[in-house]
Amino acid sequence: MWAQPDTGDMMSDRQATHRTRRVGATVLVAAALSVTGATPAQAGLLGGLLGTVGGTIGVVTNVLDTTTGLLGGADWGYAPSATRMPAVASAVNADDMWAKGYTGKGVGVALIDTGVVPVQGLRSGNVVVGPDLSLSSQGPQGNLDAFGHGTHMAGIIAGNDGTSTGFKGIAPQATLLSVRVGAHEGSADVSQLIAAVDWVVQNRNDNGMNIRVLNLSFGTDGTQATTLDPLTHAIENAWRAGIAVVVSGGNGGTSRPSLDNPARDPFVIAVGADDTRGTDSSVDDTVPAFSARGSLGRHVDVVAPGQSVVSLRNPGSVIDVEYPGARVDSRFFKGSGTSEATAVVSGAIALMLQQRPDLTPDDIKRLLMVTAQPVVGGVQAAGSGLINVIAAAAAPRPLIAQGFATSTGLGSLEAARGTHHVGQGGASDLTGERDIFGKAWVPSVWAPRSSSGTAWNGGVWNGSVWAGTCFCTSSSLWSGSTWSGSTWSGSTWSGSTWSASTWSGSTWSGSTWSGSTWSASTWSGSTWSGSTWSSAHGD
Repeated sequence: MWAQPDTGDMMSDRQATHRTRRVGATVLVAAALSVTGATPAQAGLLGGLLGTVGGTIGVVTNVLDTTTGLLGGADWGYAPSATRMPAVASAVNADDMWAKGYTGKGVGVALIDTGVVPVQGLRSGNVVVGPDLSLSSQGPQGNLDAFGHGTHMAGIIAGNDGTSTGFKGIAPQATLLSVRVGAHEGSADVSQLIAAVDWVVQNRNDNGMNIRVLNLSFGTDGTQATTLDPLTHAIENAWRAGIAVVVSGGNGGTSRPSLDNPARDPFVIAVGADDTRGTDSSVDDTVPAFSARGSLGRHVDVVAPGQSVVSLRNPGSVIDVEYPGARVDSRFFKGSGTSEATAVVSGAIALMLQQRPDLTPDDIKRLLMVTAQPVVGGVQAAGSGLINVIAAAAAPRPLIAQGFATSTGLGSLEAARGTHHVGQGGASDLTGERDIFGKAWVPSVWAPRSSSGTAWNGGVWNGSVWAGTCFCTSSSLWSGSTWSGSTWSGSTWSGSTWSASTWSGSTWSGSTWSGSTWSASTWSGSTWSGSTWSSAHGD
């Protein structure tokens, strides 16, 4: 999960209709900060995408400064430490995998997040642009990350300067598929998350992408049984389709008795944060206070470096503007949280799958757990311990399938949201059994389609046009410094069904997000908060 920026309450009245109500902590940036002084509600959505954006500068600042974190980490520049990627790679022994020739080549990792931008380190031809399903898709720069979290995660997973001494993510030659769901300020609704997961599953083999890993550095505080929840149903469908789903546990520390949703789901790989304390040995490692402890019945499975991780910076993004102290040199930015740790694990799995492409998601999870290095703090805080990818890659295939009860997806969309809603509060909030277009949510119709990989029909999902219908390789890859992903931009949002007061029957025009009003400094930066996902199994 990650941290949220506090960009202030500077949006116009019209723009404010697209903000999420700040019910507690943050919204969509699910990964990082820890908030020691925050209430359970404030610990909120960062590990997940569903928080609220509203809120005043003072409120947001209080949440962020307390170190329990939401979006990407517990420090956007407040901790003096800085864990650079070579140290991260060494801590999990990814560098030993590189020495054996494994770099993630040929393996696709899908990143459902706030998008990415073509900064140095993400220009190596390995980034593919998926659909922009965010509330900002009609803005002048659709597909691009305005918040900064997605770019930070992308760098950890598959960053690559293309030189022997340059910046490298954990899997520098993996293919990274970016599916944007987080708006400029990081907000998103759970219906967007479900639509994004369905899209990844249905298009996982398009144009040779070979998506085998799904990174979800976000969460909600929904506590609906995972055997009913529609979000857990979608990710379990991804799991059964051969995609290892890696989810941030949350940044609520001990403030909540469960992990965030969907990390609560027992099938997925739930990840907590590890503080390496500047050494290669795991003997002195600790689990930061912000990392979710969950419950004895469902806690994180493993941990990975998540304290002050240095990755790619998105200049001018919300978090870059609001947290200048988190900048490291001119190109990099540091953040702490289970979001960062999740990205590390996703990259590590890409290395394993290049070596052994026949591994199933169940195999991968078991291998990571049985070869993990114990970390001080106990099982509830650290799960099986710090991942050791070289040991996991060398261990015999376990051939043990998980036998948990599966999700039917027939539960409530509103319950999957938890306490956080897109809107500005009151009547304008998106609530109830309907998606962002105001279309009725009928789980008995959606669930079997999701299971069979037919939830999308071209660019249509749940009866509305969400995205384009052509996925053309030539227009979907980065070329140099030019981002060309307009084929999948949501050009069909215009004239659809968002009404600020009812979320139905009106129009959503791109002009709301365009012109001089679109800049990092004009958005309220409460975004992904990851302490609110939880699972019904064992809580």
